[in-house]
Amino acid sequence: MSRALARLRDTTGDPLLVRAGRGLVPTPRAIELRDRVSQLVQDANAVLRPAEDARLGQLERTFTLRTSEGFVENFGPALIARAGEEAPGVRLRFVRKPDKDSAPLRDGSVDLETGVVGKNAAPELRVQALFRDRFVGVVQPGHDLAHGEVTPARYAASRHIRVERPGQARGAIDEALDALGLTRQIITLVDGFAAALALARASDLIASVPERHTGILRAGMHSFPLPFALPEITVSLLWHPRLDADPAHRWLRGLLRAVCGADRSLTAAPPWPPAE
Repeated sequence: MSRALARLRDTTGDPLLVRAGRGLVPTPRAIELRDRVSQLVQDANAVLRPAEDARLGQLERTFTLRTSEGFVENFGPALIARAGEEAPGVRLRFVRKPDKDSAPLRDGSVDLETGVVGKNAAPELRVQALFRDRFVGVVQPGHDLAHGEVTPARYAASRHIRVERPGQARGAIDEALDALGLTRQIITLVDGFAAALALARASDLIASVPERHTGILRAGMHSFPLPFALPEITVSLLWHPRLDADPAHRWLRGLLRAVCGADRSLTAAPPWPPAE
């Protein structure tokens, strides 16, 4: 205590405590500092206190979500509605996901990302599965494949739209047909599922797209299971570990899991703050 008092005296240039009989009394400078230091200690405690004391009704924050194609159309309305009910001060900003580059998560320009995890994803990212999806064929209602059994041969012989992905010369569908000795007739190539469905809606072309991600986009069209084995895809949630323990971020992750739940129902989101 004596050494601490000596350091404080050197720092402040004031004796702070002086003898008065057998005791010590504070100097005017010490009394002045007492009130100011007390407030500083309270402020420091507030800053360092775990953020679990925050409340959703008081939360003012904008979250940026980079989502795979079709996510906003299918899950965005429910997500926005749930967020608005629980945290009116929260805004969700959706941006397109043109590639699997992890840089936006690393530099903080994106808070959350959805999609299939790529081989080149940053190793430190947190990943949590949201749901499984499968590819289906989609045609306009009057198409030949809208009637009767769709066999691998009928599917391959029809006119197709192929969705190109960067760095991917051939996809899983073409590889599955190769194993059956078949090759599909590709008429045109596009860079996204929405474009493929728009073309299929107005032509005799077939679009092969993820089922859950394109539910809204496929409205009014005829969909059918692909007539050959194809692995399901896992759509995941990705975020940077810097946000792992952030209560508001954890709440949003829980909300996404509820909205995108495998049972396709809007189950209750975890309490605030949720435990993981």
